[in-house]
Amino acid sequence: MEFKATQIAEILGGEIEGNPSVTVSTLSKIEEGEQGSMTFLSNPKYTNYIYSTNASVVIVNKDFVPTQPINATLIRVEDAYQAFTKLLEFYNEYKNQKTGIEQPVSISESSSIGDDPYIGAFTYIGHNVKIGHNVKIYPNCYIGDNVTVKDNTTLYAGVKVYADCEIGNHCKIHAGAVIGADGFGFAPTESGAYKTIPQIGNVIVKDHVDIGANTTIDRATMGSTVIEQGVKIDNLTQIAHNVTIGKNTVIASQTGIAGSTTVGENCMFGGQVGVAGHLKIGNNVKISAKTGIGKNVKDGEVLRGIPAMDYSDFNKSYVYFKKLPTIVKELKNK
Repeated sequence: MEFKATQIAEILGGEIEGNPSVTVSTLSKIEEGEQGSMTFLSNPKYTNYIYSTNASVVIVNKDFVPTQPINATLIRVEDAYQAFTKLLEFYNEYKNQKTGIEQPVSISESSSIGDDPYIGAFTYIGHNVKIGHNVKIYPNCYIGDNVTVKDNTTLYAGVKVYADCEIGNHCKIHAGAVIGADGFGFAPTESGAYKTIPQIGNVIVKDHVDIGANTTIDRATMGSTVIEQGVKIDNLTQIAHNVTIGKNTVIASQTGIAGSTTVGENCMFGGQVGVAGHLKIGNNVKISAKTGIGKNVKDGEVLRGIPAMDYSDFNKSYVYFKKLPTIVKELKNK
């Protein structure tokens, strides 16, 4: 679908400089812009590309002053980066406006589906499932019995939601994620073998949560594993049984959080962070990549290392870590 510069300027509340009738049908990086594409300039590092780009429309800040002729039509806005982000959201919503129920699918007669659904082929929806309005369920998804999926939520291809779990409004769960598999619960027996402890709880995912591809969130042994509102979880992350993740916490790829740990609000976890079980992580905590957490963490701490230590202390200590071979050699020669 094509959009005129005038339409884009209206969406963004911007001012046009150049041909108002020029049309675009795709988005691009400024250095890779082609005819019919739209891009943006916000980082001064890329300013030189605006004079050579073949993009038809470029979004710029209102205070941008060109030093050479520009072939593209400009749309001037207060913040070019934020404006382009808004367009990406608009484009993504437009691109994903699928509706209807494809065939074959299996939907229990006891389940209810709201208005304007999209249900892709080879999807299974179990008994007593409640699907809200404008929900999109891509092909090969599995929705177990008694699951609730609320309004404006998207489940991408191959998502599995086990029985009794709850997914909130405006969530995105990406391909291959598994919500509600059994927690890792086993009890040793006298023979040395392990007996499975039934996991009879569920997972509750609150509103505006994003869950990355192939991430797994285990059901509680009893009660609920809870992902609070606004949490963003990257791909390939493991959240164990009875964990609670606080509001607006961001967790990067390959992080693992063991059972019954509580993570506070507004935390940031780097990639490959490991958190032991039955711990309490405070609010506004920042944990650097590859850090191992083995004890409770207070509000506002910034941690790094295995085991974790204060970020500044780690950096100071690292200066000496690198010099250890030299220090040992000097000690031996004394």
